[in-house]
Amino acid sequence: MLIRLKGGEIIDPVNDARGGASARRDLWIENGFIIEAPEGRRADRTYDASGCIVMAGAIDIHSHIGGGNVNTARLLLPEHHSAHLPRPADTPLANAGWSTFTTGCLYAQMGFTTVVEPAMSPYSALHTHLELADIPIIDKATLTILGNDDFLLSLIRDGKSADMVDDYVAWTLAATNSLGVKVINAGAAAAFKENVRSFSFDDIVPAYGVSSRQIVKTLQSSVNRLGVPHPLHVHANNLGLAGSADTASVTIDATEGMPLHLAHLQFYGYGTEGKRKFSSEAARLAEQVNSNPDVTIDVGQVMFGQTVTISSDVTRQFLAIGNASPKKTIIIDGDGNGGGIVPYRYKENYYGSLQWAVGLELFLLINDPWRVFFTTDHPNGAPFTAYPDLFELLMSREARDRQVAELNAAALELTTLPSISREYTLEEIAIMTRAAPAKLLGLKDRGHLGPGAIADIAVYRRGRDIAAMFREAALVFKDGDLVVENGKVVNFRWGRALRLRPEPDKTMVRRMQAYHEERYGLSLDWFTFPDSALRRDEPFAEVPCNR
Repeated sequence: MLIRLKGGEIIDPVNDARGGASARRDLWIENGFIIEAPEGRRADRTYDASGCIVMAGAIDIHSHIGGGNVNTARLLLPEHHSAHLPRPADTPLANAGWSTFTTGCLYAQMGFTTVVEPAMSPYSALHTHLELADIPIIDKATLTILGNDDFLLSLIRDGKSADMVDDYVAWTLAATNSLGVKVINAGAAAAFKENVRSFSFDDIVPAYGVSSRQIVKTLQSSVNRLGVPHPLHVHANNLGLAGSADTASVTIDATEGMPLHLAHLQFYGYGTEGKRKFSSEAARLAEQVNSNPDVTIDVGQVMFGQTVTISSDVTRQFLAIGNASPKKTIIIDGDGNGGGIVPYRYKENYYGSLQWAVGLELFLLINDPWRVFFTTDHPNGAPFTAYPDLFELLMSREARDRQVAELNAAALELTTLPSISREYTLEEIAIMTRAAPAKLLGLKDRGHLGPGAIADIAVYRRGRDIAAMFREAALVFKDGDLVVENGKVVNFRWGRALRLRPEPDKTMVRRMQAYHEERYGLSLDWFTFPDSALRRDEPFAEVPCNR
């Protein structure tokens, strides 16, 4: 079918379309791809996009949407599901009001077409991919967690070669069908098992004699050598603590000429100034990011209201138990990272006001929209459904000032936010949520509207109410299929999971077989799985490595 999107205002930074009258033109779709305007052919179907903004489908690089920790959070807080019953006839998951199915619909309604689950334990890969396969419409991807696992720590401790480390990382990526590697509080979960309760970048894991810095540098180098498009995705030490900006600073300095991505930097933007010894260091970190081209970050913006924090940083979650709201938590000290589920409500008090301001400072003070990424670390800072309101805060100083007027004045005095006048443009929004994520993840087939790109397209009606504009897209196409019209899902389809396919070294496969039999008493087949296990036609799409 030949589809014509007529007269929309194209905003496509990759192909230098910056919006405005000069960018008003037709967009053509055929067989799921964007094509050049065909000569002498009439469209089978035409959609009038006059008065609308047309962007590529949005990409979220960091959102916890599947896996064991996500489901555990659903079980912990059934009262927050609209379908919760006092005496359910079925399990709480069967009645969940915000299910995997709803997740795909809510993302699509906002114009998002690709989402990355950034924290998958290798040993729960099958469960995670089964859950992601039940999320409709959008494409998904996962980052697999390394850095607290016995095998890697033993390789570093024993001084094994870089080639052996690379073989192990490549095997893990292939076995888990992942798009990249994440390290979470490197070494801290292993130290937690030795009753260590605080762990910094140069601290040593007791049973292995290796530091957090060594683990990060080992994985950073391996990911770089293997040609994994996405740099090592780092959840740093000391998340959420006063003074955590110092940890973020030394981690940024550790790039040493190689790419590194720092996750949810807002949670590391805290100093120790003021009466409460809790202040903003966002301006210092933003300046450091601006001066280091090897660093990319996502923000992890806090928005006010009830949420639940979900993390494989078992050390941090254990320390946060006292702040749980409501007062119930789950801590899992499992193999590798484990995890923790701690409900939390962000209030408009001193601490909540400062956290909210720190995230916005980072967004507005980091100059290059190609290196700062739009996240709330769903659901840790806020549910992803808060994105439209956050777009408005970034694009309108007036909207920020209205919110600032309602917040804790003492907290805001320790930030630079009230003095910042910058407002994001639509082009910058398109870079940060489309073009830059595609580049960071190595996805050349999306994030832009040039010929040959898959037809992931979001159309928004221009309006003064920015949040309303982004909350309900006028039209959304996924692979050329119309899936959303006037903010409502009109067509359900199944997306695919994006993965790398490095060829595992045969010697490493034999080594892993022996390791799993000795350590767990189980065949390696217990942990790996074929594509057919997901029971979807073509459940995966391949992304090439850079080498």
